Amino acid sequence: MSDFEFTFALFGLLLGLSLAEVLGGLARALEARLRIGKAFRIGWLTPLLGAFVVLDLLSFWQAAWVSRDVIDVTGFVLMAVTVFAGSYYLASSLVFPRSLEDAVDLDVHFFRVRRIVIGVMLALLLVQLAFYASVPELAVRLRAALPIALTALLLCLMTIAMFVRDPFWARLAMAALVARYVLAYIL
Repeated sequence: MSDFEFTFALFGLLLGLSLAEVLGGLARALEARLRIGKAFRIGWLTPLLGAFVVLDLLSFWQAAWVSRDVIDVTGFVLMAVTVFAGSYYLASSLVFPRSLEDAVDLDVHFFRVRRIVIGVMLALLLVQLAFYASVPELAVRLRAALPIALTALLLCLMTIAMFVRDPFWARLAMAALVARYVLAYIL
């Protein structure tokens, strides 16, 4: 077993749990909508936040693969991986409310948690960029025009989504974040 495989087992476990949190939250929301009916409103904002978290999580999973040749097993690396992937779990677990009995409109929930969820993900992005910049073999990837443009767009859209107050503009920002990832995966 290589150092990367050993470390990635922990990383993959925590990221897999994060995916399960978002998908489980969506399943609970759909079940509540079917059970409660029109009194329970899913809206667009929380599902878009969930889609963004899943797509962002996949990008970090892919980034781990890119880093496979520079990962060593040390106490610091295992601790850093746990904090990093654990932060994803924290953000993922907040996307959908635990108890849907009290929530009647998930758009209200979105405005309550978006700064925490997107803020955690923004911090993780900055940590990843700092890590890449600190490793010469990875720093090369930061210098190409397309990654610079896509990262700048991501930072701008995340900031807008965190602070915009109007539901229309929030939906637009979240849809743009999802579209940015879909486009990045296609390119």
